[in-house]
Amino acid sequence: MSDAHGHSHSHGLDPQAGRANRARLLITIGIVMVVLVIEVIGGIFSGSLALFADAGHMLSDLTGLLVALVALSVAARPATDAQTFGHRRAEVFGALANGLILLLVVAFVVVEAVTRLLDPAVGAVQAPLMLLVASLGAVANAAGLLVLRGGAKDSINMRGAYLEVLGDLVGSVAVIVAAIVILLTGFERADAIASLAIAALIVPRALSLLRDVIRVLSQGTPRGTDVALIREHVISKPGVVSVHDVHVWSITPGSNVFSAHVVVDPAVFSQNRTDELLDSLSACLADHFDVAHSTFQLEPEEHADHEVGQHR
Repeated sequence: MSDAHGHSHSHGLDPQAGRANRARLLITIGIVMVVLVIEVIGGIFSGSLALFADAGHMLSDLTGLLVALVALSVAARPATDAQTFGHRRAEVFGALANGLILLLVVAFVVVEAVTRLLDPAVGAVQAPLMLLVASLGAVANAAGLLVLRGGAKDSINMRGAYLEVLGDLVGSVAVIVAAIVILLTGFERADAIASLAIAALIVPRALSLLRDVIRVLSQGTPRGTDVALIREHVISKPGVVSVHDVHVWSITPGSNVFSAHVVVDPAVFSQNRTDELLDSLSACLADHFDVAHSTFQLEPEEHADHEVGQHR
């Protein structure tokens, strides 16, 4: 005898909060797009590689903000027979594109910066224009942070967007410092050094994005999830004899899924306590391990003894 039962838990924001966060993201996207264009034009006319590097950083963050915006909309769409978990994976593919863009930006910046360090004449810089553009970027990024701050406390996506804009602000400050150094000392290599510093800020984020994408697409155990501890929690429930075929994976980072076969005492079936046990198990996974969707197959011991192809 087997009792298959699935319980799911939704951790979505309420519609009003979702609308407010969507408005915040749209405003910030507008700010970032304007600053991105200004920095590209400023980089062309000033000859500043640091401005180009910061523009590349902002291009990646613009992609991240767009992914966050899409995630807010897609998360609300219901699952279908063709997409049984909904469309949350769109966020993962967006992160993949973002990570690849970042690596391309870093490769270009590093090659160009090294060239300029070896031969400063290659990259003559107009420091006053560089300083003006970087200052505008810093002010715009600070405004973006103020816009996003209200939603960063309640949403993972909004918190990620906030941190992306904060990274842009740090990049703008690096360009400002380089411009001031050039104005005061004439040391034009400061532009290339600032470019390398921005590239160094980008690399960890690119690698983190790609690592998360690979983990999700390969259906690896979500980062920070202790499967052995989950197994202990399940087995500790009254009526549970053992657990096997334990699987934990993510639809997208922050949206974890769990399934398992749970061997139970015959009394659980005879006393009609299956619903009580399933509620207890689902609540445990949701409360202690932030699992958005959990599925349990309850089995009597005689069924588990002859089940073929068991996994851990």
